[in-house]
Amino acid sequence: MATERIYNFAAGPAVLPVPALEEAQRDLLALPGVGMSVLEISHRSKTFEAIIGECEANVRKLGRIPEDYHVLFLPGGATLQFSMVPMNLLPAGAWADYIVTGTWSDKAVKEATKVGAVNVAFTNKAENFVRVPKREEIKLTPGAAYIHIATNETIQGVEFHKLPDFGDAVVVADTSSHMFSRPLEVAKYGVLYAGAQKNLGPAGVALVIIRDDLVKKAAQNRAYAGLPVMLQYGTHVQEKSLYNTPPAFAIYVMNLAMKWLIGIGGLEAIEKINERKAGKLYAEIDRTGYYKGHAAKDSRSRMNVTFRLPKEELEEKFIKEAKAAGMDGLKGHRSVGGLRASIYNAFPEAGVDTLVAFMKEFEKKNG
Repeated sequence: MATERIYNFAAGPAVLPVPALEEAQRDLLALPGVGMSVLEISHRSKTFEAIIGECEANVRKLGRIPEDYHVLFLPGGATLQFSMVPMNLLPAGAWADYIVTGTWSDKAVKEATKVGAVNVAFTNKAENFVRVPKREEIKLTPGAAYIHIATNETIQGVEFHKLPDFGDAVVVADTSSHMFSRPLEVAKYGVLYAGAQKNLGPAGVALVIIRDDLVKKAAQNRAYAGLPVMLQYGTHVQEKSLYNTPPAFAIYVMNLAMKWLIGIGGLEAIEKINERKAGKLYAEIDRTGYYKGHAAKDSRSRMNVTFRLPKEELEEKFIKEAKAAGMDGLKGHRSVGGLRASIYNAFPEAGVDTLVAFMKEFEKKNG
């Protein structure tokens, strides 16, 4: 049975910080001073209240989150937020603007249209989502309830390196695949949400950061009272994410990951690391033209590096030989093909160096 860790380039569930895994392993049988596993304790216990409270405090510290924003830990992943956002924030007779830059924002539109009126303010689906738009390409409608944007698209590997200027509009952002990979200005957003399994922790929990006035405004929506109680943001705000049994273990591990991130210097420090890792990989992609990046250079994701080889059979050979060399998860999504290296916060720089060396050797042998 394999016990050595390989380099995991998977898009999610993704690599976690080794110190977080080691602490979880050490205390899995019994939390210190508790005598029970975190998998067994009551979510109503003082022990778990301390865990979720510390996780919220660490999220707030890392993101410098203003006091008028709530931090929620919800089940259902980011995909459930595709529905919860319009259910809460899109009242009858109103509409929302959606910017579509990849598979996930496209899916968000499909869910929102089941709830209310949607204006697609931008899409480049015909180009297979190779870039993010310039601000002048985004056709917003005056009076929209909110603007929805996916700030990083995991599948296509495109990223907004800076949020477009939307003035005073309410901006809702799916930040799943690059949340806390760099500093962010929370005050520019009404809602931020992210599935944890990309960059924050294990699968099973979504982080939602929502401004208080939007929670109150949602409660005034005539349709709000008819929503299932679990789909109301107000429920989770009032109960501090403890209305029902939460994904306790996922929250516990997320907190360990947040402590690791704080320990290495926070978002400013991890941004420098991520820039360096991505820079090495893109430099190799661009070095000779043998490898071809999917995303336009000014839209390249630092988290999800997508690229192609000259032939599909070479891509299959690359994936097979890379796996044999201790690098897994490099197969690209079926909608894009090719290869994808997801190099999230916890992905070690040594793994990027190993992949770059492998790419050089593969080109030498097969180019």
